[in-house]
Amino acid sequence: MSKFFDLEKNGTKVSTEITAGITTFFAMSYILFVNPEVLSQTGMPAQAVFLAMIIASVTGTLVMGLFANVPYALAPGVGLQAFFTYTVVMSLGFTWQEGLALVFFCGVINIVITITKIRKMLITAIPETIQLAISGGIGVFIAYLGLKNANILQFSSDSSSIATINGQAYNSAVTHFTHGVTSVVSNGGITPSLTLFNNSSVVLALIGITITVILQIKKVPASILIGIVLTTLIGIPMGVTNLHISSANSLINSIGALKTTFLAAFSSQGMGSLFTNGHRILLVLMTILSFSLSDIFDSLGTFIGTGRRTGIFSAEDEKDLEDKPGFSSKLDRALFADSIATGVGSIFGTSNITTYVESSAGIGAGGRTGLTSVVVAILFLLSSFASPLLSVIPDAAIAPALIIVGIMMMSSFQKINWSDFNEAVPAFMASIFMAFCYNITYGIAAGFIFYCIVKTVTGKAKEIHPLIWIVSALFVINFTVLAIA
Repeated sequence: MSKFFDLEKNGTKVSTEITAGITTFFAMSYILFVNPEVLSQTGMPAQAVFLAMIIASVTGTLVMGLFANVPYALAPGVGLQAFFTYTVVMSLGFTWQEGLALVFFCGVINIVITITKIRKMLITAIPETIQLAISGGIGVFIAYLGLKNANILQFSSDSSSIATINGQAYNSAVTHFTHGVTSVVSNGGITPSLTLFNNSSVVLALIGITITVILQIKKVPASILIGIVLTTLIGIPMGVTNLHISSANSLINSIGALKTTFLAAFSSQGMGSLFTNGHRILLVLMTILSFSLSDIFDSLGTFIGTGRRTGIFSAEDEKDLEDKPGFSSKLDRALFADSIATGVGSIFGTSNITTYVESSAGIGAGGRTGLTSVVVAILFLLSSFASPLLSVIPDAAIAPALIIVGIMMMSSFQKINWSDFNEAVPAFMASIFMAFCYNITYGIAAGFIFYCIVKTVTGKAKEIHPLIWIVSALFVINFTVLAIA
């Protein structure tokens, strides 16, 4: 074991690697409850999502440990699962089966990007400001979701701002609806405000946020998971936590539920219907692109941000990543593990798998090799028996986790030069716009388009990579098609 993982060469030992693996697992184990809760809102069975997540996370983390030999763990990305649920399914109108097909294509594309020189072109084409803005913007989006899901925010709309009811143009004379009101679309007159704290679930969410923030400030290990557990326990006397554990949530039944999502990406409702509507083909391509960009820069940022400081990835690794195709460096192999895991996740039934920044907790505990990742994978496998707990965790306990993760992702903003208006405009459009329009794809589109506008107006159009021009043009065409369709 010592020889296989090069423990001595990396200045570590078995006991240190095991401790690091345990540390990383508990730092990121909150995803066990967050992922099924978010994705189940698309109509996917929560138990199936839970098991699919375990399978994909174990697969990716083992490849990371055994092939790349680096101490990183993988699981469904919080921002990417929010993108899957709230943008792809709820906003853009794809079915969850189609969403899984999109994730599969993303995994394939990322594999191709990793083993060819396309990756270098992407890295050099997209300016660092936009990359940082995408990462920070997803953080804003996630934090906003947490506040909204906790019902801390409420929204008011005056009648003059109502555009449609049940998909039909609003008519004030119509006061009765045969099947009730199922959807209301309002324009600029809708106003967010703070809710009244007269609901026990809202109060519990507020308590959970406070607890998790304090734990995070105190740097308590596994603070987010502990926050979920404590909030759930406090919810018992408040009548919010439901302690009924049904046999339907057992591991055996989770395996049975997996039949619903397994290979659904390739079904007639998935890949079979993805390209049948000609008006939607461009939207499909833009969504896949958004998935891929978010995924690859999320993982690459984690690798470089943590690996550079600790020596896990050398300057030579980073240079080889840009200059050489294939698996010439540990960074190449690590990105490959990330891409493989995403493909596996889509096949079994979960959103994009990504490398977790919480891996830094294990690295901080001394983890330097793939043995750390193997330990995490084993613990993920054992956690499959925790599926009955999914029905116990209330939404009010999940919302604080989303908010805290969102806040941590927003740290990317500190590297953006906001005092330079030319840099601030595309960064704002690519980040804050995500939360405002509730759509990560549109945030990326706005960032690209305004980057082209700023560079052109300042006489620096030649600095824009042809790929950025092409993608921006496709986004403009997509918006035009959606407007006239």
